[in-house]
Amino acid sequence: MGALVEIQDICKIYNEGEGDNEVRALDHVNLSIGEHEFVAIIGQSGSGKSTLMNLLGCLDVPTSGKYFLHGTDVSHMTDNELSDIRNQEIGFVFQGFNLIAGLTAMENVMLPLIYRGVDKRERERLANEALELVGLGARKTHRPAEMSGGQQQRVAIARAIAQAPPIILADEPTGNLDTNSSRDIINIIKRLYADGRTVILITHDPGIARQARRIVTIIDGKIVSDVENPEYGETEATDPETDLPRIVANA
Repeated sequence: MGALVEIQDICKIYNEGEGDNEVRALDHVNLSIGEHEFVAIIGQSGSGKSTLMNLLGCLDVPTSGKYFLHGTDVSHMTDNELSDIRNQEIGFVFQGFNLIAGLTAMENVMLPLIYRGVDKRERERLANEALELVGLGARKTHRPAEMSGGQQQRVAIARAIAQAPPIILADEPTGNLDTNSSRDIINIIKRLYADGRTVILITHDPGIARQARRIVTIIDGKIVSDVENPEYGETEATDPETDLPRIVANA
């Protein structure tokens, strides 16, 4: 299993050199994530997990240290170069869904494909397949206001996976959802992992973190624990007829 993500001695410092105003959000962090891993990064507010997520997602660059993605050093790339990396390598799922209110589910999923230059017939095919995968094939003409929170998050997942990026980066993906919708979203994420994606899940919730195969704990900008999860798979809700994670289309 090759190293997909390799972070070496990363620091992220805000207000550097300003004495008491200096904030060391990440403090000499090292992390390696192989291809086809399911990793949860857990930490409380102020722990540095959001800063780490921004670096892993090529939304920011470190103050010092190196970040290799697929063997390429992305630590000091320009904004345009990072944008190209994000478009090709990473599918994002955020707590706030980030859907465009005036667009249908289908149009929301297709939008990033337009930016990637995918032709109309192909982006329609990819968007349809992604919405079917998350159980929303019958709701592709609905707009966000016509869907529940769980359905909106599924549209966000479909948007993230439509062109099969190798990495799914999910930042608190169940934070705005009820228990049943949260379970269904986690089961979809597990299915993506089972289908071969690398999944990085950012959370403050130990119960959500325990859904991953590997749990990385960050406190005060430092990784304090990195362990395989012995409980993985024990709490998965499955469909007894298919033995696959259960997806409820109208949740």
